[in-house]
Amino acid sequence: QVQLVESGGGLVQAGGSLRLSCAASDNTFSNYAMAWFRQAPGKEREFVGTTWNGGRTNYQDSVKGRFSISRDNAKNEVYLQMNSLKPEDTAVYYCAAGRVAGNTQYDYPFWGQGTQVTVSS
Repeated sequence: QVQLVESGGGLVQAGGSLRLSCAASDNTFSNYAMAWFRQAPGKEREFVGTTWNGGRTNYQDSVKGRFSISRDNAKNEVYLQMNSLKPEDTAVYYCAAGRVAGNTQYDYPFWGQGTQVTVSS
């Protein structure tokens, strides 16, 4: 069982940046694909991006060029750097771990509790 804890959310003005962190409890962290999802009020949870073997990444089209996922396997942490934030990026952001670097929530059996990101216009 992998336990995940997100941090770094907050309130930021449009155009600003935030960096989210996710700490994992499992020492086999490097074997997992790590993803970020988000859920805005009244909307379904949606894929943001994922990273897997060797630092490869995949992103949802709306965040490409603005968001970047990285990981530090020595620290069992994954990060989501968010730049040029827009009000429509407002959501609860979740990190997730799984064996398959898919783009659906069903690919990831382990989830954090989420962290709120609010972007003001």
